Parts: sequence; C-alpha cells; structure tokens
Amino acid sequence: MTAALKDRDLRDTALEEKLLHARLAHTWRTPPGLIGFFTTVDHKRIAVRYIITAFAFLFLGGILAMLMRWQLSRPEAGLIGPDLYNQIFTIHGSTMMFLFAVPVMEAVGVLLVPLMLGTRNIAFPRLNAFSYWIYLAGGLVLWVAFVLDMGPDVGWFAYVPLSGPQYSPGKRVDIWAQMITFTEIAALAISVEIVVTVLKQRAPGMRLDRIPLFVWASFVTSLVVILAMPAIVLASTMLILDRLVGTHFYNPSEGGDALLWQHLFWFFGHPEVYIIFLPATGMISSMLPTFVRRPVFGYLALVLAMVSIGLLSFGLWVHHMFTTGLPRVGESFFTASSMAIAVPAGVQIFCWLATIWLGRPVWRVPFLFILAFFFTFVLGGLTGVMVASVPLDTQVHDTYFVVAHFHYVLVGGAVFPLLAAITYWFPKMTGRMMSERLGRWSVALLFLGFNFTFFPMHILGLQGMPRRIYTYQMDLPWGGMNLFVSLCSIALALGFALFAFNAIRSTRSGEAAGDNPWGAATLEWATSSPPPPYNFARIPVVSSANPIWDQGQSLPVASGLSVNRRELLVTTTADAEPEVRETSPGNSIWPFLSAIATTIMLVGSIFTPWAVVWGSIPVAIGLIGWFWPRGTPEDDS
Repeated sequence: MTAALKDRDLRDTALEEKLLHARLAHTWRTPPGLIGFFTTVDHKRIAVRYIITAFAFLFLGGILAMLMRWQLSRPEAGLIGPDLYNQIFTIHGSTMMFLFAVPVMEAVGVLLVPLMLGTRNIAFPRLNAFSYWIYLAGGLVLWVAFVLDMGPDVGWFAYVPLSGPQYSPGKRVDIWAQMITFTEIAALAISVEIVVTVLKQRAPGMRLDRIPLFVWASFVTSLVVILAMPAIVLASTMLILDRLVGTHFYNPSEGGDALLWQHLFWFFGHPEVYIIFLPATGMISSMLPTFVRRPVFGYLALVLAMVSIGLLSFGLWVHHMFTTGLPRVGESFFTASSMAIAVPAGVQIFCWLATIWLGRPVWRVPFLFILAFFFTFVLGGLTGVMVASVPLDTQVHDTYFVVAHFHYVLVGGAVFPLLAAITYWFPKMTGRMMSERLGRWSVALLFLGFNFTFFPMHILGLQGMPRRIYTYQMDLPWGGMNLFVSLCSIALALGFALFAFNAIRSTRSGEAAGDNPWGAATLEWATSSPPPPYNFARIPVVSSANPIWDQGQSLPVASGLSVNRRELLVTTTADAEPEVRETSPGNSIWPFLSAIATTIMLVGSIFTPWAVVWGSIPVAIGLIGWFWPRGTPEDDS
C-alpha cells in the first residue's frame, strides 16, 4: 500500500512538473516563422544572432586582411591600387573593432549573464532586440558603401584633418562617422541591460561574493562602455558637423583643434581594448575551474584585478600620442599608468596559473585554447610595456612593430578565449558538442598560423617598415619577410575556416550534449541544454560561488512567480534577497520598426542635416508604439 502511494505521488509530481513546463513554455513562447524572427525578445535567440552576425563580419574582415597580405607579399606589387587599398585597410579595421570584437563579447554576455544569474530574461528585453537591429544596420551601411565604391578610406581611426572636409570630400567619411553612431547605440543599450540585470535580477542568495567571474567581467565591461563610448559618439558627431554643417571643432584656422580628435578618440579607443579584453578574462576564469576540477584560485583578487583594469583603462589614452609634442610631464604620467595596468593583468595570470597548478588538468579543446591565450597574450603584454616607454615608442611608432603588438593583444587576449568560450558553451546554444578532433586541429592551425604571421611583424617594424602603406620599393629589405608572413596567414585563415566548419557541422550532427556535459559548477548548467524559453521553471537558490559542485545538480528553488504572465524575481543589490516580482515585456514588432526608423534618420543625415528633423517623426512614432500602454501591468521597456 505504501509503495503504491509513493508511485502515485511520483506520478502526480511528474504530471505537475510537465504541466508547469507546458504553461511556462506557452507564456514565454516566441511565435514561429517570420513573425517570431522579427518580434522575439528571448535573450538567447538575440545573442545567437549577434554571435553569428559578428562572425560573419569577422569572415568579411578576414578576406580584406588576406587581400592586404596578398598586396604586400612582394615589393612594388600592383594587385591593388592605393585608393582601393585605403578602403580595404579602413573597412578591415572598422569591421574588426566595431562590428566584430566589441559586439561579439557583449553578445556572449547577453547569452550567459541571465543564465548564470538564474533569471528568466535580461533586463529591458525589447531594448535588447532593438540593439541587434541597429547593430546589423550599421554593419550593412558600411559594407554596402564599400561594395558601391563609397567605402571610407581614412583608417579606422579617421584622424583629422585627413578626415575633414578639406582633404576628404564626398560621403566616405560621413558613412564611417554614422557607422560609429549605429554601433555605439547598440553597445550602450546592451551595457545598460547587463548592469541592471546584474544588480537587480540575481538568484536569491547570490551575494556579490558569489557572482560568477564572467558576470563580474561583463558588469565591469558594461560600466567601461557607459563611461567611454560617449567620447567617440561626441567625436564622430563633431566630425560630421564639421563636414555637413560647417562647424570648426577640428579646424585650427577657425579656433578648433586637430588634436582634440585624437584625445576624444583615444579616450574611447584605449578603454575599447579592455572592453574587448575584460570579457575574455571572465571567460577564462569561468571555464578554467571546469578543466582543472577545482574552484578558481584567488576569486577576490580576480574581481579586484578586473575592477582595477577597468579604472586604469581611462588613464592610458595619451600613450597613442607620444609623438604629437605633448608636455614631457604628461608623457611621464601616461608612461607610468600604461605600465601600471600590467600589474592587475599579471595578478590574473598568476591566479590562473595557480589554479592549474593546484588542479588536475583535463586536456579538452577549450583548455587548449586557454593555453594558447596565455602564450600570445603574455607576449603581447610584454611588447605593450615596451611601447609604453616614450623613447622606444618614438622609434617604433607607426611601424609594423605596433601592428604586431596590438594583434597579439587583441587576438591573443580576446579571440583565443572567445573560441574557447564558443566551444565550451556551444551546448547552451545548440544542445550539441563540437568535434574534439576537429577542434584540436583548429587550435594547432590557429596557434601556429597566428604566431608565424604576426611575430615576424615585430622584426619588420624594427627594420623600419611603416604601417598604412600599400606597397614598398624593391631595394628595401622587407620583401622576404613579407612573403613569409603572407604565406603563414593562409594557415591562420585555414584555422578559422576549420573552426567554422566544425561549428556548422556540429550544429547539425554533433553529439548530444546533455544538461551539463563538462561537469561545470555555475548556474547556466543547472538547466537543460539548450535552455527552454523561460530558462528556469523555478528560480534556483544559491549558497555558494560554485552552486552545482557544492549544492548538487538539484538545487533548492524559490517559488511564487506567475506561470501565466512573464514575471521575473527582483532581488536586493548586495545580498540578492527577494524584493519584488516584476513583469518582463513580451514579444513586439516595435523594436524592429524603431530600428528601421532610426536607420532611415541616420543614413539620411549623411546627405542632409534636415534628415534629423524629418527623420525624428518616424522615430517618435516607433517609440510611441513601443511604449503605448496595453492595459496590462507590463513595463514596456
């Protein structure tokens, strides 16, 4: 009799769970087909779109890089003319920095932060959808202009007076300036969402000292974005006003200042390096414990190091300007601060090495990418300390030494951790595992191809080869090294191609992953792979920084959220105690329509300032539709 009652109770419990999941799936569903494609506010779907789009731009930017290497593989080559080369050079840099590196790092945050925090969606989900459409529009504007032979040709940094109306007539620079506006709107929107999600939507019990390290990295990065990116928005707006309206912000003959552009641009430009790098450090800190089977060493030290890097990143921008004739006292200050930022970066490296030393490494593909990151980033960091010195920087400024340095920092410091993260969290996106065998081959090709491509550029720079040239004379001693670099870049390209093939193939036919295939410790692995639209049927309760390892796969849960309405649990900022239930906005077409209206206004302003006036009308209509009350308690944010 007792056994029969237990069986009935189990059946009733299973039926209750099935009904709960069914009702939540209906409440949080995305409509099928095109309607769902344009209206979804599911953070996971939007993040995957961001990631796929960013990698598509990486592919396009990589093609341009190969074209430049083809041109420079031998002296006095005539494969690409100077005008086209300048367009390719500009669009390669703009694509890699503004359309790939920053967006893809934020996209991984959009995907993982709500899952790691144990919440059902990101804060302001409609703003999240709007940010993607704006980002996509900005990328299309740049690349359509390039296809139409209207591509910007003044470098991804667009120094004035070269980019001013006197030396760059036409619309090429205006297109670049407005592309900046598109991408920065998207980046700022995501940053606001992540900050609010981290502060107010954590699972009960997830105090500040229990937040996953990737979430800390995304949080610090978002604050840096909010503080740094208004500078480039201001700089590009002033540039387009000089060009279209006749202001003189950068015209010295009319009281302007050409160096003002460099100060504003690099005040954003150097924090941008850490906007790209900080999420990568969070990825390493979150993945590494899984592959050494122990908690990360120095949790507090890693958090403080990330915060220190975020703060110090605002005191480095002038080391890009050591040859502009600034006061020596100022140069000394920025030399010191540029070297000081190596201290928190070194703290992170030592914490990671201690974690490996005290653990039992499991030699899987993400771990191999992490080891590749250690080698390349440390080497890039060492050359960074070198160019922070004014005498050395004066000698190698605008040479290929600097090209080698920043590729080591950005590819070693961001792309290798990113590829590790894509492999590691691939089950969260697809429910399948990537091929281990193909992954190992891609690690080998990428590591060897990258180092044989970019390390010789240090030597080219020391031999005096300048940056930003489309050809060089026969009697200069650079031809053999450039040919070697160009040939090795093919191996690098093959490594990326193999990684992409592995991802596409695994999406269709990869091994089924299961809920927690790596045996990881953080909350994103406490739900299914891929997660349901609502992420968690019941919100987990946390009492550890490694909840799955310390509390088990079946975590205690909090109840009380509605199953018939999209509700989130809002918690206190410090201790994550339950505070209030909040309705999460549902699917809507208005973010997409608002993005179209904004695109029309910004593109129109390239040709006439009146587009801002008349274009504000459809933007206002889109926003009115977005925020119009529906007679429900939704907060349509």
